[in-house]
Amino acid sequence: MSRAAATTVKSSPRPARKAVKARRKAAVLLSGGNPQVAKADGDAPVRAYIAAIPGWKREVAERLDALIVKNAPGVRKAVKWNSPFYGMEGQGWFVAFHVFTRYVKVTFFRGTSLRPAPPGGSAKEARWVDIHEGEDPGKTQLAAWVKQAAALPGWLA
Repeated sequence: MSRAAATTVKSSPRPARKAVKARRKAAVLLSGGNPQVAKADGDAPVRAYIAAIPGWKREVAERLDALIVKNAPGVRKAVKWNSPFYGMEGQGWFVAFHVFTRYVKVTFFRGTSLRPAPPGGSAKEARWVDIHEGEDPGKTQLAAWVKQAAALPGWLA
């Protein structure tokens, strides 16, 4: 066997292994394009969730993440139930978002305590706002709600 042939034989299985490994790492998209990311604490799982979001909703999620970090200094992050959660140490979770087919839902767990209260919802305390394609989350009431929500006792999950 020539040296060139030996090189070809040795190197051909590697791309296949890399492709299999890449497929294993890719997040599965659930209904509405919501990424399925393993439950975990920290910034890395939230970044992985956001990176796996398809289309225009990824930009909305990136802007939401930046808005929350800017308006809630010291915020902690996690992925729970295939959604990024944001909270303050010792106070619990105050906001999360979830990707649906036509919008991104931002849920404030103590939304009835916010002024003005977010428009969506009929739960005992939670309220939410839906962000649709073309809407800029930075040009809404969201920053004020994040500041208010971060100062309240959160949801312990």
